[in-house]
Amino acid sequence: QVQLVESGGGLVQPGGSLRLSCSASGFSVDHYAIGWFRQAPGKKREGVLCLSSGNGHTYYQNPVKGRFTASRDSTDNTVTLQMNDLKPEDTGTYYCAADSNGVGFLLCGGKAGYWGQGTQVTVSS
Repeated sequence: QVQLVESGGGLVQPGGSLRLSCSASGFSVDHYAIGWFRQAPGKKREGVLCLSSGNGHTYYQNPVKGRFTASRDSTDNTVTLQMNDLKPEDTGTYYCAADSNGVGFLLCGGKAGYWGQGTQVTVSS
């Protein structure tokens, strides 16, 4: 059974950093497209950063380029989202998602077969 569990959300001041973790079970994070979505209050959920399977392409949403990075840990079967220089507009619920299609661009476009429960990130002074 595929399961994704996020952790690491919280409150951070503008300019600060936060690291989110997604623990996966039921599949290997190396073999699926896996990534992060966020949903701001009153807005629809959107893909932020998605990794293609293996060492394939990483898709970034433009506003997070240069600030957010993601990496896989095959040993722990986890994916980490490192968020630096956070801004108030980064506030929202962050979801981990995955799909067997293996293509990060498609995943961030919404073709996700599996979702985590979400973790809240609030950027505020």
